[in-house]
Amino acid sequence: MQGRDLRDQLTAFLARNERGLIDFRRDLHMHPELAFAETRTTQRVEERLRAAGLAPRRLPDGTGLICDVGSGEGPTVALRGDIDALPLTDEKDVPYRSTVPGAAHACGHDVHTTALLGAGLFLAQQARAGALPGRVRLLFQPAEELPGGARAVIDAGGLDGVDRIFALHCDPRLLCGQVGLRTGAITAACDRIAVRLSGPGGHTARPHLTADLVYALAKVVTELPAALSRRVDPRAGFSLVWGRVSAGSAPNAVPDDGVAEGTVRCLDDDAWHAAPDILKELLDSVVAPYRATVEMDYRRGVPPTVNEAVSVRMLRDAAGQALGPEAVESTPQSLGGEDFAWYLEHVPGALARLGTHPVDSTSPMLDLHRGTFDVDERAIGVGVHLMAAAALTALWECERPGGRDEVADAALM
Repeated sequence: MQGRDLRDQLTAFLARNERGLIDFRRDLHMHPELAFAETRTTQRVEERLRAAGLAPRRLPDGTGLICDVGSGEGPTVALRGDIDALPLTDEKDVPYRSTVPGAAHACGHDVHTTALLGAGLFLAQQARAGALPGRVRLLFQPAEELPGGARAVIDAGGLDGVDRIFALHCDPRLLCGQVGLRTGAITAACDRIAVRLSGPGGHTARPHLTADLVYALAKVVTELPAALSRRVDPRAGFSLVWGRVSAGSAPNAVPDDGVAEGTVRCLDDDAWHAAPDILKELLDSVVAPYRATVEMDYRRGVPPTVNEAVSVRMLRDAAGQALGPEAVESTPQSLGGEDFAWYLEHVPGALARLGTHPVDSTSPMLDLHRGTFDVDERAIGVGVHLMAAAALTALWECERPGGRDEVADAALM
Protein backbone atom coordinates (compact mmCIF):
# COMPACT_ATOMS: atom_id res chain seq x y z
CA MET A 1 0.00 0.00 0.00
CA GLN A 2 1.67 3.17 -1.19
CA GLY A 3 0.86 6.44 -2.94
CA ARG A 4 -2.78 7.07 -3.76
CA ASP A 5 -3.95 3.97 -1.89
CA LEU A 6 -2.33 5.19 1.33
CA ARG A 7 -3.82 8.66 0.98
CA ASP A 8 -7.27 7.19 0.33
CA GLN A 9 -7.07 4.97 3.40
CA LEU A 10 -5.91 7.84 5.60
CA THR A 11 -8.67 10.07 4.24
CA ALA A 12 -11.25 7.38 4.97
CA PHE A 13 -9.85 6.89 8.49
CA LEU A 14 -10.07 10.63 9.21
CA ALA A 15 -13.58 10.85 7.81
CA ARG A 16 -14.60 8.49 10.60
CA ASN A 17 -12.31 9.79 13.33
CA GLU A 18 -11.38 13.45 12.79
CA ARG A 19 -14.23 14.87 14.86
CA GLY A 20 -13.36 12.58 17.74
CA LEU A 21 -9.70 13.56 17.53
CA ILE A 22 -10.59 17.25 17.59
CA ASP A 23 -12.75 16.66 20.66
CA PHE A 24 -9.86 14.76 22.25
CA ARG A 25 -7.50 17.67 21.60
CA ARG A 26 -9.99 20.13 23.08
CA ASP A 27 -10.29 17.99 26.20
CA LEU A 28 -6.52 18.05 26.62
CA HIS A 29 -6.50 21.79 25.96
CA MET A 30 -9.03 22.34 28.75
CA HIS A 31 -7.00 20.26 31.21
CA PRO A 32 -3.32 21.14 30.67
CA GLU A 33 -0.72 19.59 32.94
CA LEU A 34 2.86 20.70 33.53
CA ALA A 35 6.07 18.69 33.20
CA PHE A 36 6.08 15.31 34.98
CA ALA A 37 2.57 16.00 36.30
CA GLU A 38 0.69 14.86 33.17
CA THR A 39 -1.34 12.25 35.06
CA ARG A 40 -4.75 12.89 33.52
CA THR A 41 -3.29 13.31 30.04
CA THR A 42 -1.45 10.01 30.33
CA GLN A 43 -4.62 8.27 31.52
CA ARG A 44 -6.74 9.68 28.68
CA VAL A 45 -4.24 8.56 26.04
CA GLU A 46 -3.83 5.17 27.68
CA GLU A 47 -7.60 4.60 27.65
CA ARG A 48 -7.81 5.29 23.92
CA LEU A 49 -4.88 3.01 23.10
CA ARG A 50 -6.22 0.13 25.20
CA ALA A 51 -9.65 0.51 23.61
CA ALA A 52 -7.91 -0.09 20.27
CA GLY A 53 -6.42 -3.35 21.54
CA LEU A 54 -2.95 -1.97 22.21
CA ALA A 55 -0.86 -2.46 25.34
CA PRO A 56 0.82 0.80 26.38
CA ARG A 57 3.12 0.92 29.38
CA ARG A 58 3.71 3.93 31.58
CA LEU A 59 7.10 5.36 32.30
CA PRO A 60 8.46 4.60 35.79
CA ASP A 61 7.51 8.03 37.17
CA GLY A 62 3.86 7.50 36.16
CA THR A 63 3.47 10.00 33.32
CA GLY A 64 4.16 9.33 29.66
CA LEU A 65 3.63 6.15 27.67
CA ILE A 66 5.48 3.74 25.40
CA CYS A 67 3.27 1.69 23.09
CA ASP A 68 4.27 -0.73 20.34
CA VAL A 69 2.08 -1.29 17.30
CA GLY A 70 2.67 -4.41 15.23
CA SER A 71 4.85 -7.46 15.68
CA GLY A 72 8.39 -7.53 16.96
CA GLU A 73 9.65 -8.82 13.60
CA GLY A 74 11.32 -6.55 11.10
CA PRO A 75 12.47 -2.95 11.61
CA THR A 76 11.16 -0.63 14.31
CA VAL A 77 10.28 3.02 13.72
CA ALA A 78 9.46 5.37 16.61
CA LEU A 79 7.08 8.32 16.54
CA ARG A 80 7.26 10.86 19.35
CA GLY A 81 4.69 13.32 20.67
CA ASP A 82 5.17 15.53 23.76
CA ILE A 83 2.28 15.84 26.22
CA ASP A 84 3.12 18.63 28.71
CA ALA A 85 1.79 22.18 28.88
CA LEU A 86 3.31 25.54 29.81
CA PRO A 87 3.01 27.58 33.03
CA LEU A 88 1.05 30.37 31.30
CA THR A 89 -2.46 31.76 31.60
CA ASP A 90 -4.75 30.88 28.69
CA GLU A 91 -5.98 34.23 27.36
CA LYS A 92 -8.28 32.95 24.59
CA ASP A 93 -12.04 33.33 24.57
CA VAL A 94 -12.95 29.86 23.27
CA PRO A 95 -15.17 27.07 24.63
CA TYR A 96 -12.13 24.85 25.19
CA ARG A 97 -10.10 27.44 27.11
CA SER A 98 -7.89 26.04 29.89
CA THR A 99 -9.70 25.34 33.14
CA VAL A 100 -6.42 25.15 35.07
CA PRO A 101 -5.19 28.50 36.44
CA GLY A 102 -1.68 29.30 35.30
CA ALA A 103 -1.37 26.42 32.83
CA ALA A 104 -2.04 26.33 29.09
CA HIS A 105 -1.21 24.35 25.97
CA ALA A 106 0.49 27.35 24.41
CA CYS A 107 3.04 25.35 22.40
CA GLY A 108 0.73 22.92 20.61
CA HIS A 109 1.65 19.79 22.53
CA ASP A 110 -2.03 18.88 22.71
CA VAL A 111 -1.96 18.80 18.90
CA HIS A 112 1.22 16.71 18.85
CA THR A 113 -0.32 14.23 21.29
CA THR A 114 -3.57 13.97 19.35
CA ALA A 115 -1.84 13.59 15.97
CA LEU A 116 0.33 10.80 17.39
CA LEU A 117 -2.71 9.11 18.88
CA GLY A 118 -4.52 9.29 15.54
CA ALA A 119 -1.50 7.94 13.68
CA GLY A 120 -1.20 5.13 16.21
CA LEU A 121 -4.85 4.16 15.84
CA PHE A 122 -4.51 4.12 12.04
CA LEU A 123 -1.35 2.02 12.22
CA ALA A 124 -3.05 -0.39 14.63
CA GLN A 125 -5.77 -0.79 12.01
CA GLN A 126 -3.07 -1.56 9.42
CA ALA A 127 -1.44 -4.08 11.76
CA ARG A 128 -4.72 -5.93 12.27
CA ALA A 129 -5.06 -6.15 8.49
CA GLY A 130 -1.52 -7.55 8.18
CA ALA A 131 -0.34 -4.43 6.34
CA LEU A 132 2.32 -3.19 8.77
CA PRO A 133 5.78 -4.43 7.69
CA GLY A 134 7.44 -4.15 11.09
CA ARG A 135 6.79 -2.37 14.34
CA VAL A 136 5.97 1.24 15.19
CA ARG A 137 6.72 2.52 18.68
CA LEU A 138 4.59 5.40 19.94
CA LEU A 139 6.38 7.61 22.47
CA PHE A 140 4.05 9.90 24.42
CA GLN A 141 6.75 11.92 26.14
CA PRO A 142 6.35 14.00 29.30
CA ALA A 143 8.28 17.14 30.20
CA GLU A 144 9.57 18.53 26.93
CA GLU A 145 9.35 22.04 28.31
CA LEU A 146 11.39 21.33 31.44
CA PRO A 147 13.26 19.64 29.63
CA GLY A 148 14.07 16.11 30.75
CA GLY A 149 11.26 13.98 29.37
CA ALA A 150 13.23 12.67 26.40
CA ARG A 151 15.91 11.31 28.68
CA ALA A 152 13.24 9.68 30.86
CA VAL A 153 11.87 7.89 27.78
CA ILE A 154 15.35 6.77 26.72
CA ASP A 155 16.17 5.54 30.24
CA ALA A 156 12.93 3.53 30.22
CA GLY A 157 14.01 1.70 27.06
CA GLY A 158 12.00 3.77 24.62
CA LEU A 159 14.72 3.58 21.96
CA ASP A 160 15.67 -0.07 22.49
CA GLY A 161 15.65 -1.74 19.08
CA VAL A 162 14.54 1.45 17.29
CA ASP A 163 16.00 2.01 13.80
CA ARG A 164 14.65 5.51 13.14
CA ILE A 165 12.52 8.18 14.82
CA PHE A 166 10.23 11.00 13.66
CA ALA A 167 8.37 13.86 15.35
CA LEU A 168 6.52 17.03 14.43
CA HIS A 169 6.07 20.42 16.03
CA CYS A 170 3.41 23.06 15.46
CA ASP A 171 4.57 26.08 13.48
CA PRO A 172 2.26 29.13 13.33
CA ARG A 173 4.40 30.64 10.57
CA LEU A 174 3.22 27.93 8.17
CA LEU A 175 -0.30 27.65 6.79
CA CYS A 176 -2.40 24.70 7.84
CA GLY A 177 -1.78 21.92 5.33
CA GLN A 178 1.90 22.74 4.95
CA VAL A 179 4.80 20.72 6.32
CA GLY A 180 8.19 22.35 6.93
CA LEU A 181 11.31 20.24 6.39
CA ARG A 182 15.02 20.92 6.73
CA THR A 183 18.15 18.77 6.59
CA GLY A 184 20.74 19.44 9.30
CA ALA A 185 20.19 21.62 12.35
CA ILE A 186 16.57 22.71 12.64
CA THR A 187 16.63 23.90 16.28
CA ALA A 188 19.49 24.99 18.50
CA ALA A 189 21.15 23.80 21.64
CA CYS A 190 19.96 25.84 24.59
CA ASP A 191 22.07 26.06 27.76
CA ARG A 192 22.14 28.41 30.73
CA ILE A 193 25.14 30.33 32.00
CA ALA A 194 25.61 32.25 35.25
CA VAL A 195 28.74 34.31 35.90
CA ARG A 196 29.44 35.54 39.43
CA LEU A 197 32.17 38.05 40.20
CA SER A 198 33.40 38.78 43.71
CA GLY A 199 36.11 40.99 45.19
CA PRO A 200 36.77 43.84 47.61
CA GLY A 201 34.11 46.55 47.53
CA GLY A 202 34.27 50.09 48.86
CA HIS A 203 33.44 53.73 48.19
CA THR A 204 32.97 54.94 44.61
CA ALA A 205 35.39 57.81 45.47
CA ARG A 206 38.18 55.21 45.69
CA PRO A 207 37.55 52.63 42.94
CA HIS A 208 41.29 51.91 42.75
CA LEU A 209 41.06 50.26 46.16
CA THR A 210 38.28 47.94 45.03
CA ALA A 211 37.72 45.36 42.31
CA ASP A 212 35.21 47.80 40.77
CA LEU A 213 32.76 44.93 40.31
CA VAL A 214 30.12 46.84 38.33
CA TYR A 215 32.68 47.96 35.75
CA ALA A 216 34.16 44.44 35.57
CA LEU A 217 30.70 42.91 35.21
CA ALA A 218 29.90 45.36 32.40
CA LYS A 219 33.05 44.17 30.63
CA VAL A 220 31.87 40.57 30.96
CA VAL A 221 28.41 41.39 29.62
CA THR A 222 29.74 43.24 26.56
CA GLU A 223 33.08 41.63 25.79
CA LEU A 224 32.33 37.95 26.33
CA PRO A 225 29.77 37.72 23.47
CA ALA A 226 32.08 39.81 21.26
CA ALA A 227 35.11 37.60 21.94
CA LEU A 228 33.02 34.49 21.42
CA SER A 229 32.08 35.62 17.91
CA ARG A 230 35.81 35.53 17.03
CA ARG A 231 36.47 32.09 18.52
CA VAL A 232 33.64 30.09 16.96
CA ASP A 233 32.83 29.54 13.29
CA PRO A 234 29.96 31.96 12.53
CA ARG A 235 28.18 29.16 10.67
CA ALA A 236 27.71 27.43 14.04
CA GLY A 237 25.02 29.97 14.95
CA PHE A 238 26.55 30.48 18.39
CA SER A 239 24.67 33.04 20.47
CA LEU A 240 25.21 34.30 24.04
CA VAL A 241 22.48 36.63 25.25
CA TRP A 242 22.19 37.96 28.80
CA GLY A 243 18.79 38.04 30.49
CA ARG A 244 19.66 39.18 34.00
CA VAL A 245 22.42 41.38 35.41
CA SER A 246 22.53 42.32 39.09
CA ALA A 247 25.07 44.12 41.29
CA GLY A 248 25.02 46.61 44.12
CA SER A 249 22.38 48.42 46.15
CA ALA A 250 23.64 52.01 46.51
CA PRO A 251 24.91 54.53 43.92
CA ASN A 252 28.01 55.51 45.93
CA ALA A 253 29.14 52.04 47.00
CA VAL A 254 31.16 49.56 44.93
CA PRO A 255 29.60 46.13 45.66
CA ASP A 256 31.62 43.08 46.55
CA ASP A 257 29.75 40.76 44.19
CA GLY A 258 27.64 40.76 41.04
CA VAL A 259 26.02 38.26 38.70
CA ALA A 260 25.07 37.97 35.02
CA GLU A 261 22.79 35.20 33.76
CA GLY A 262 21.86 34.30 30.21
CA THR A 263 21.44 31.61 27.60
CA VAL A 264 23.85 30.03 25.16
CA ARG A 265 22.36 28.80 21.89
CA CYS A 266 24.14 26.92 19.13
CA LEU A 267 23.24 25.12 15.89
CA ASP A 268 26.44 23.07 15.59
CA ASP A 269 26.91 19.93 17.66
CA ASP A 270 30.72 20.14 17.87
CA ALA A 271 30.62 23.79 18.93
CA TRP A 272 27.98 22.94 21.53
CA HIS A 273 30.18 20.28 23.12
CA ALA A 274 33.12 22.72 23.22
CA ALA A 275 31.12 25.68 24.57
CA PRO A 276 31.83 25.45 28.33
CA ASP A 277 35.61 25.26 27.92
CA ILE A 278 35.68 28.10 25.37
CA LEU A 279 33.53 30.36 27.53
CA LYS A 280 35.58 29.70 30.68
CA GLU A 281 38.82 30.53 28.88
CA LEU A 282 37.41 33.77 27.45
CA LEU A 283 35.81 34.72 30.76
CA ASP A 284 39.08 34.39 32.66
CA SER A 285 40.85 36.60 30.12
CA VAL A 286 38.15 39.31 30.29
CA VAL A 287 38.14 39.45 34.10
CA ALA A 288 41.91 39.16 34.66
CA PRO A 289 42.70 42.95 34.80
CA TYR A 290 40.15 43.70 37.53
CA ARG A 291 41.34 41.69 40.55
CA ALA A 292 37.96 39.94 40.71
CA THR A 293 37.29 36.30 41.45
CA VAL A 294 35.11 34.70 38.81
CA GLU A 295 32.84 31.65 39.01
CA MET A 296 30.97 30.21 36.03
CA ASP A 297 27.97 27.92 36.43
CA TYR A 298 27.20 26.32 33.06
CA ARG A 299 24.11 24.14 32.85
CA ARG A 300 23.37 21.98 29.85
CA GLY A 301 19.87 22.15 28.39
CA VAL A 302 19.43 20.30 25.10
CA PRO A 303 21.71 19.64 22.12
CA PRO A 304 20.92 21.05 18.68
CA THR A 305 18.27 19.06 16.82
CA VAL A 306 20.13 17.87 13.73
CA ASN A 307 17.87 16.23 11.14
CA GLU A 308 19.47 13.31 9.33
CA ALA A 309 19.31 13.58 5.52
CA VAL A 310 17.80 10.14 4.82
CA SER A 311 15.08 10.69 7.42
CA VAL A 312 14.21 14.08 5.93
CA ARG A 313 13.94 12.48 2.52
CA MET A 314 11.60 9.84 4.00
CA LEU A 315 9.45 12.61 5.49
CA ARG A 316 9.39 14.36 2.11
CA ASP A 317 8.34 11.14 0.38
CA ALA A 318 5.72 10.47 3.05
CA ALA A 319 4.27 13.98 2.79
CA GLY A 320 4.18 13.68 -0.99
CA GLN A 321 2.25 10.42 -0.82
CA ALA A 322 -0.14 11.31 1.99
CA LEU A 323 -0.65 15.05 1.41
CA GLY A 324 0.71 15.86 -2.04
CA PRO A 325 4.14 17.30 -2.95
CA GLU A 326 2.76 20.85 -2.81
CA ALA A 327 2.42 20.47 0.98
CA VAL A 328 6.18 20.46 1.57
CA GLU A 329 7.98 23.71 2.36
CA SER A 330 11.59 24.48 3.26
CA THR A 331 11.71 25.69 6.85
CA PRO A 332 14.30 28.01 8.44
CA GLN A 333 16.44 27.20 11.44
CA SER A 334 15.31 28.26 14.89
CA LEU A 335 17.43 29.13 17.91
CA GLY A 336 14.73 27.69 20.14
CA GLY A 337 15.50 24.43 21.98
CA GLU A 338 13.75 21.07 21.48
CA ASP A 339 14.57 17.98 23.51
CA PHE A 340 13.82 15.70 20.54
CA ALA A 341 17.54 16.31 20.00
CA TRP A 342 18.37 13.75 22.70
CA TYR A 343 16.79 10.97 20.62
CA LEU A 344 18.88 11.98 17.62
CA GLU A 345 22.03 11.51 19.69
CA HIS A 346 21.14 7.76 19.66
CA VAL A 347 19.28 7.00 16.41
CA PRO A 348 18.80 8.72 13.04
CA GLY A 349 15.62 10.69 12.59
CA ALA A 350 14.05 14.04 11.82
CA LEU A 351 11.67 16.66 13.19
CA ALA A 352 9.08 18.23 10.87
CA ARG A 353 7.16 21.47 11.31
CA LEU A 354 3.37 21.31 11.13
CA GLY A 355 1.59 24.37 9.77
CA THR A 356 -1.19 25.63 12.06
CA HIS A 357 -2.15 29.07 10.69
CA PRO A 358 -5.64 29.08 9.08
CA VAL A 359 -5.46 29.25 5.30
CA ASP A 360 -8.50 31.51 4.98
CA SER A 361 -7.65 33.86 7.87
CA THR A 362 -6.39 37.43 7.77
CA SER A 363 -5.74 37.41 11.52
CA PRO A 364 -2.17 37.88 12.81
CA MET A 365 0.03 34.90 13.57
CA LEU A 366 -0.60 33.44 17.04
CA ASP A 367 2.94 32.81 18.25
CA LEU A 368 4.09 29.92 20.41
CA HIS A 369 4.51 30.38 24.18
CA ARG A 370 1.88 33.09 24.29
CA GLY A 371 -1.43 32.93 26.16
CA THR A 372 -3.26 33.68 22.92
CA PHE A 373 -1.83 30.72 20.97
CA ASP A 374 -4.28 28.47 19.13
CA VAL A 375 -4.30 26.38 15.96
CA ASP A 376 -6.42 25.57 12.95
CA GLU A 377 -7.61 22.16 14.13
CA ARG A 378 -7.49 20.76 10.60
CA ALA A 379 -3.76 20.53 11.30
CA ILE A 380 -4.48 17.46 13.44
CA GLY A 381 -5.51 15.49 10.36
CA VAL A 382 -2.43 16.72 8.50
CA GLY A 383 -0.29 15.50 11.38
CA VAL A 384 -1.96 12.08 11.34
CA HIS A 385 -1.31 11.79 7.59
CA LEU A 386 2.35 12.76 7.98
CA MET A 387 3.21 10.65 11.02
CA ALA A 388 1.50 7.50 9.78
CA ALA A 389 2.97 7.84 6.30
CA ALA A 390 6.46 8.55 7.67
CA ALA A 391 6.40 5.37 9.75
CA LEU A 392 5.16 3.28 6.83
CA THR A 393 7.67 4.82 4.40
CA ALA A 394 10.58 4.02 6.72
CA LEU A 395 9.33 0.46 7.29
CA TRP A 396 8.81 -0.18 3.58
CA GLU A 397 12.32 1.03 2.73
CA CYS A 398 13.95 -1.14 5.36
CA GLU A 399 11.86 -4.15 4.35
CA ARG A 400 12.82 -4.03 0.66
CA PRO A 401 15.58 -6.50 -0.36
CA GLY A 402 18.79 -4.66 0.43
CA GLY A 403 16.75 -1.78 1.85
CA ARG A 404 18.62 -1.55 5.14
CA ASP A 405 21.98 -1.46 3.36
CA GLU A 406 20.77 1.21 0.91
CA VAL A 407 19.49 3.39 3.75
CA ALA A 408 22.77 2.99 5.63
CA ASP A 409 24.80 3.84 2.52
CA ALA A 410 22.66 6.91 1.84
CA ALA A 411 23.26 8.15 5.38
CA LEU A 412 27.02 8.12 4.76
CA MET A 413 26.85 10.18 1.57
